[in-house]
Amino acid sequence: MAATASPVTPSGTPLPDFKLRDVADGTVYTKGSFAGCAGIQVAFICRHCPYVVHMRDEFARIATEFEGKGIRTVGICSNDAVAYPDDAPDKLREMRLPFPVLHDETQDAARAFGAVCTPDLFLYDASGRLFYRGRMDDSSPGNGRPVTGSELRSAIEKLLSGSPAPCDQRASIGCSIKWKKS
Repeated sequence: MAATASPVTPSGTPLPDFKLRDVADGTVYTKGSFAGCAGIQVAFICRHCPYVVHMRDEFARIATEFEGKGIRTVGICSNDAVAYPDDAPDKLREMRLPFPVLHDETQDAARAFGAVCTPDLFLYDASGRLFYRGRMDDSSPGNGRPVTGSELRSAIEKLLSGSPAPCDQRASIGCSIKWKKS
């Protein structure tokens, strides 16, 4: 498994437009679907990546924990579902996550966000401005460190308290997004 690191994105970058369907119930989500919330977490994920599998349960706990405080979460899978059938909508539905999982068939959303890996985590404030892009914590498959979500939790707590964005935002590392061949 070759690791890909997410690039730095400046704080304040606007939440890109997107229009994607939830794999579970077909609901169409756009950035406007999250108006009025305190913030939105966008996680580029997939079903088979060992990095996502490693962090998935803790990320789901974080999503559930902060939902009641106004932080909405959405997962987006942009992998080529033809070449990687485990990432097709019917298979993504099997993940049974406590937030919508959207399928980015055209891969336009991944390009708009600048997403490069799974997981690639973004946290936007209530006005749709990037507050945090980075890893959950320092755990990764095989390094023996526990998955705590400490860095992501800290960023969410700072956002909710009105504190400035964390200065130290370390790249998320994971499998590269599986781009369609042109």
